[in-house]
Amino acid sequence: MKKLFIIIITLTFVTSAFAQDRMDRNEKIKTLKIAYITDELNLTKSEAEQFWPIYNEFEQNMNALREASHNDRKQIDFDNLSEEQATLLIQKFKDANSQRNNLYHNYITDLQKVLSSKKIVLLKKVEDDFKRKMFEEFKKRRHQKQDRP
Repeated sequence: MKKLFIIIITLTFVTSAFAQDRMDRNEKIKTLKIAYITDELNLTKSEAEQFWPIYNEFEQNMNALREASHNDRKQIDFDNLSEEQATLLIQKFKDANSQRNNLYHNYITDLQKVLSSKKIVLLKKVEDDFKRKMFEEFKKRRHQKQDRP
């Protein structure tokens, strides 16, 4: 019953979130994600106070790496790419991947100081479930929008 109530509230918030501009929408989705993860992991107040700074820092760092990688790929001129440039790009991709792996390793190590291993494993499932729900809601809204005259 509690989960059904949370899902209904989440969907209500998501509904209102998509009616706002992009920044408001992102903030509301982030708020929903925080509530969803906190509830699904059954974080205590103490755990949540220690968990969220670690989680938020990891998310910021991963987003920065993703953005840098995306910008690098956008600037590639595939038609005029030399073998030497391609080799340098491959090295850059490998370095970025190593940075992501190190970041993830440090993130898990930091989480182990705060949460049980079981909750850390469950976190990945909870994140995937949240993404799936958001994607399903997006598809549903997109479909509804297309059905309007």
